[in-house]
Amino acid sequence: MRALTILCLVFLTGCASQIMKGYVGKPVTEAMLDYGAPSNVMTLEDGRRAYQWTIRDTGAIAVPTTSTATVYGAGGTATAFGQSTSYVPYSETCIYTLTASQQGEAWIVDGFRKPRLACE
Repeated sequence: MRALTILCLVFLTGCASQIMKGYVGKPVTEAMLDYGAPSNVMTLEDGRRAYQWTIRDTGAIAVPTTSTATVYGAGGTATAFGQSTSYVPYSETCIYTLTASQQGEAWIVDGFRKPRLACE
């Protein structure tokens, strides 16, 4: 059930990698304007920077359940049908990383790390 939900979210929201690819060649401030301040910024060995955003998605998935019962009465038996819905909570934490090189005063996005499959 969880895998199906994640698969549906991928098709409905689009591919995160495609969104991240759209920032390549632009100042990292473009991503900041869209998603706020990064949760982590680190300097890499080659002098570039990695900017990371941690995004947590939480909610509940509805799980419908159908039940049947046989009812006995003076006139014979009958089958009764019922349906109930329970909710299963979920929480997904995804980390998105853009890398950037300094060009003058600006940091220009030169790449990204592909997020794990559940975050695509």
